[in-house]
Amino acid sequence: VSQPRVLAASVDHGKNHPTGSGNGPDGEVMLDIEVAGAIAPDAKIVVYFSPNTDAGFLDAIAAAIHDTTNKPSVISISWGGPESNWTPQAMTAFDQAFQAAAAMGITVCVASGDNGSDDGVGDGADHVDFPASSPFALACGGTNLQASGTSITQETVWNEGPGNGATGGGVSGFFALPKYQEGLQVKKTSGATQALAMRGVPDVCGDADPATGYDVRVDGQNTVIGGTSAVAPLWAGLIARINAAKARRAGFINPHLYVNAPALHDITQGNNGDFAAAAGWDACTGLGSPNGQKVADAV
Repeated sequence: VSQPRVLAASVDHGKNHPTGSGNGPDGEVMLDIEVAGAIAPDAKIVVYFSPNTDAGFLDAIAAAIHDTTNKPSVISISWGGPESNWTPQAMTAFDQAFQAAAAMGITVCVASGDNGSDDGVGDGADHVDFPASSPFALACGGTNLQASGTSITQETVWNEGPGNGATGGGVSGFFALPKYQEGLQVKKTSGATQALAMRGVPDVCGDADPATGYDVRVDGQNTVIGGTSAVAPLWAGLIARINAAKARRAGFINPHLYVNAPALHDITQGNNGDFAAAAGWDACTGLGSPNGQKVADAV
């Protein structure tokens, strides 16, 4: 298997500066690179380093979108926080950047968070993670995946219990219902269902449970890492492969996936706290995990 080309790009004087701790940003960066590189080994992967501020984050996204040298067709983002932590102005600015990406044929994959239906806020209410909640992002949720060879034995919602990690997902309190999600229902763990009235998160999912996680090498040490932080680069790598095979950009794929739901493995067992898995789209695992060839055919 060939190795991907990995390049570092500085934004706002940000630097590639490993900390030496696999539990910090080193692990996050290496997880993204290694998962995307494993899925798309011939890819060129550019890592954009910027200051750890909202402005730095937005500038890194803008730099990637408008990078005329590397011209990325997919962007993977494994960083975010509850919508309640963001100002409306900041969310609007990021959303506009993602709209620009869509207009340029760039797919933006974003992790949906690792703290269940309350996104770690702990105020008794449900919260979703941003920027995954942008309607122009492909929000990536998480599962526990049991598999044998090339077949899935069992796949359920990733939920290790309160405080121990669970896929983020729910209903946005800020973004309106996108056209591609019209007519969907959201199921609660109580069994109640209601019409989805605002942007629902996530759109898709993939293996995220550390118990069924990813073998990665960080700072010279082998370790196993999970989280929806792994699912965004997994989907990004898949889309990069599809783009290469088709010699064109899939671009903003959300509408295509929602009208081709059988391209995904539907997850119907488990919950992330307040929301339950169900047939079709749900607020834990979205439409489901990918069947690569079927996704390629759909987009």
